[in-house]
Amino acid sequence: MAEITASMVKELREMTGAGMMECKKALAEAAGDMEAAVDVLRTRGLAAVAKKAGRATNEGTVMALVNDACTKGAVIELNCETDFVGMNEKFKAYATRIATAAMENAPVDAEGLKSCTIEGETVEEILTDCIHVMGENCQLSRVAEMEAPAVASYIHGGGKIGVLVSFDVEGIDPASEAFQKCARDVAMQVAAVNPVSATRESVPADVAAHELEIYKAQAAESGKPENIQQKIAEGRMEKFYKESCLAEQDFVKDPDVTVRQYVDGCAKEMGGTIQISGFLRFALGE
Repeated sequence: MAEITASMVKELREMTGAGMMECKKALAEAAGDMEAAVDVLRTRGLAAVAKKAGRATNEGTVMALVNDACTKGAVIELNCETDFVGMNEKFKAYATRIATAAMENAPVDAEGLKSCTIEGETVEEILTDCIHVMGENCQLSRVAEMEAPAVASYIHGGGKIGVLVSFDVEGIDPASEAFQKCARDVAMQVAAVNPVSATRESVPADVAAHELEIYKAQAAESGKPENIQQKIAEGRMEKFYKESCLAEQDFVKDPDVTVRQYVDGCAKEMGGTIQISGFLRFALGE
């Protein structure tokens, strides 16, 4: 049996636009003969995929969803050629199936997810079917998963932005209607304001250091005494945290309270505790 190398698979994929797994199977069936492998792919109906593979995929949809227990979620970006297809309900149904597959499998990247199965069908096969049905080049560009004591999702603009937010909860059912309403409001905040991190403690150290250096340099230009410069820099750093950290931002639905204060109020009503622990935000084409 001929050895099927990664370079052979890559070459066939570039020639046909078919998926890696399909190319590998075709090469194995053709005993390594490249031209015969192309014919195998054409016979399987993948010629249409090859014709569309070179087209730009600048539109599409972002899909975010959680499981029934609201403890695990996934967010994906599925791209296509036109906004017309990107907003199509059939196209969104393909995105939902792929996001479900992502949620049900171990954390994988977009390429790795293609070999995962859902209801007896690989994601690669789902993508191929999507291309045939929608009549456009469709590509899975990215995927991420989230697991926590509580997870909520939100989709903005019909699929232009998808958000997952994770929480630590005590004494509260994450699947309850009251919690999901509160959590959805927080996810809407992420979609609308695009924070840097969930809390000031989770701001990447290099980002915080970079901001502080800028504020110190700005303060130095004031010509004021060094101790005053330090206070100026620290004050601007506090403003950065308030504007950039989800928990400290003014709540968009009620600017008189911060997001943390809103969440604390919801937790009190539900008789438990809620802490925001993280989020994922995908914007289409980002």
